[in-house]
Amino acid sequence: MTVIGLDGDDTLWHSEIYFERTQRRFLDLVGRYVPATDAMAALAEVEHRNLDRYGYGIKGFTLSMLETAIELTGGEISAAELGALLGAGQRMLEHPVDLLPGVDEATAALAAEGRRLVLVTKGDLHHQERKILASGLADRFERIEIVAEKDPPTYRRVIESMGVEPAAFCMVGNSVRSDVLPVLEVGARAVHVPYHVTWAHEHADHDGSVPTLESLAELPAWLAEHAG
Repeated sequence: MTVIGLDGDDTLWHSEIYFERTQRRFLDLVGRYVPATDAMAALAEVEHRNLDRYGYGIKGFTLSMLETAIELTGGEISAAELGALLGAGQRMLEHPVDLLPGVDEATAALAAEGRRLVLVTKGDLHHQERKILASGLADRFERIEIVAEKDPPTYRRVIESMGVEPAAFCMVGNSVRSDVLPVLEVGARAVHVPYHVTWAHEHADHDGSVPTLESLAELPAWLAEHAG
């Protein structure tokens, strides 16, 4: 294979743990009005129905928290509590980018080897651009793709933009739903690098035939052995 695609959130840098932290704040506030289990289920439902409206990312998540809080409490939640939720979302947007262990070294090694790298990540365009710049990794990628959804048509477009056939493309990421299954569907290859926390919307399984690495630090050696 000649092109390596890399996911961003929870593959190159931490992301989901900050959503979990903010969800706990949401439960602290909304749990004063309804049981925590009801609040979590409602938030997941609202997030899912808002994906077409807001897309992925912290801004949509924050709006979904506010909407859920108002709906669940029948409008009884206070302006101060809604302000606290808004502030929690804003702090997520302002959080520094924390690279996962081994990512800096692995991407540097791949770039030094002359690997053609493309970053394929989804989410809010402005925030993703800020994270990529802050990561210090941008110059290691031949191309950066911030997409609305990771589905077969998106991967076909990315692969075509790199000027290769699907068989010459390998996507590496933490999400089976987004980084593995649609890639296999277009005839490309995938490598799964699990993260210890997965958003419910991203849960999916593969049949075990997809290579799985414990961390991105293993990728250069794996590629040298399996991809030439």
